[in-house]
Amino acid sequence: MSTPRVSPGHFRELGPINWVVVKAMSVATGTDNAHIFATLGRSKGLFRGWLHFSSRMMPFGELSRRESEMIIIRIAHLRRCEYELDHHMRLGGRAGLGAADIDRILEGPDAGWGDREAVLLRATDELVAGRDINDDTWAALRRHLSERKAIAFVLLVGQYDMLATTIGTLRVERDYFEA
Repeated sequence: MSTPRVSPGHFRELGPINWVVVKAMSVATGTDNAHIFATLGRSKGLFRGWLHFSSRMMPFGELSRRESEMIIIRIAHLRRCEYELDHHMRLGGRAGLGAADIDRILEGPDAGWGDREAVLLRATDELVAGRDINDDTWAALRRHLSERKAIAFVLLVGQYDMLATTIGTLRVERDYFEA
């Protein structure tokens, strides 16, 4: 990755509210300075609106944390977004995903998953690649997810695909994790 196009902000660029949020999010993620939050925090109120929306996808979303992390890790892999992978492999571990699970997520939906997990990963692949889910995959997804959860699934994939785009376009540097 090249030099950041927008460098992470500090107190002066972030303002007091966003600075406190960035500091709290950095501690929560185990970093000294979570670059994505310190970068997006420069957008002031837009940052706080995005944080609210994002938190409604994960960690307070409709899908289980384990399933959400599976989906996010798959998106990060498909989009080659190392920043998202770094964070969500760690968060996935906290949500019960072991190293073998993460390897299978990276392999994809045909890596020996049960029907529900395979469908979630297949639908993720289709959304990221083609911005749509084919009718057969949608029908399979709806066998496992209520209407509300199916909507949440599409929003989750869209949110993390957009975030991968943002991270890549702004050239957000990977974080350094504390031991």
